[in-house]
Amino acid sequence: MTMSKVPFTSPAMRRRSFLQGAAAIGGAAGLSVLGMPRAFAQEPEKPKEIIVRAWGGSWVDSLKAGVSDSFTKMTGIAVRHDLTEDNEIQPKIWAAVAQKRVPPIHINWDTTTNATKSALRGVTEDLSDLPNLKTVTDLAKPVGLDGYPIVNTYGYVYVLAYRPSAFPDGPPKSWKDLLDPKFKGRIALYNDGIGFHFPAQVAGGGKLEDIPGNMQPAWDFIAKMKQQQPLLGEDPDFTTWFQKGEIDAACTISTNAREARKNGIDIKWVIPEEGAKFDTDGLWIPKGLPESELYWAKQYINHALTKDAQQVWLDGLGLPGVVPGLTPPADLVNDPSYPTKEEDFKHLIRISSKTQVENESEWFGKFKAIMQG
Repeated sequence: MTMSKVPFTSPAMRRRSFLQGAAAIGGAAGLSVLGMPRAFAQEPEKPKEIIVRAWGGSWVDSLKAGVSDSFTKMTGIAVRHDLTEDNEIQPKIWAAVAQKRVPPIHINWDTTTNATKSALRGVTEDLSDLPNLKTVTDLAKPVGLDGYPIVNTYGYVYVLAYRPSAFPDGPPKSWKDLLDPKFKGRIALYNDGIGFHFPAQVAGGGKLEDIPGNMQPAWDFIAKMKQQQPLLGEDPDFTTWFQKGEIDAACTISTNAREARKNGIDIKWVIPEEGAKFDTDGLWIPKGLPESELYWAKQYINHALTKDAQQVWLDGLGLPGVVPGLTPPADLVNDPSYPTKEEDFKHLIRISSKTQVENESEWFGKFKAIMQG
């Protein structure tokens, strides 16, 4: 299936009439400084800190600059960033909720697919009462889930990033271009293949409509790519590899290549003819927090949905947010990795979160088996 149309300018439908009431009394005494309805006779006790799981490198730097520092300035609550990988912290949260223990973090910054797994497991708090949901675009709403067990905060594209000097005849047009023997040992992919499975399906001669029923074309193409001995890693690795001159091309989120470019490396990126995966990340709160800490965790996410916070946070990441009216970074105006209009999605691939949740573990395992074989 191809990318569905995602309007970036229409407010998401509110599922609870409560939000309409909150909007009507937005400046009234019943709301706190950040706009959250007071569930207490007075503002609840503030914890000394809240813990937000984040990715490292430019990812956490941008979150800190855009959301965490301004939240601390407004509330006096320190924000500690836990850099445990999202896949590693997931079972720890699930176990804490199952055992009715306080979870190890207050907020999880997560891929929407991973977050959907947690939502379907019933370990996420409902965020439908966040007042700022009334001002965001449809992209903020998790597809196929009731209410807001997750709030999507931005979208991103898994681009083909490349070093121009390695492509003297012009930008690569196809993912197949990476099969050239001269790139052996000079390509990077995520260590579970995320972002690469879907374009590999097309590059291998298959159809997106056949996902997940018949993905043999994807596995055949990935097997060919394995012969190129790609480097396998996580987000911070891609920036480092480009900066050290260890790779010429990568399937990665544009943020990582952009960070290398900021540091003086000549890097560009394209959407190849087979397409590129479009996805979202979001924020969610695990169940089991003390009531006052849950209140302030919600305040943090509500703050992350303000224009000021998103502008700084997503400028750092170079990604399109869910608040209308954000100004694209100057270097990303009309960039294919920064979609803002419907036509920008023509070559972007978006597979439903439900399909990804049901199959991603199998896909990751198959990718790793091929690479280790």
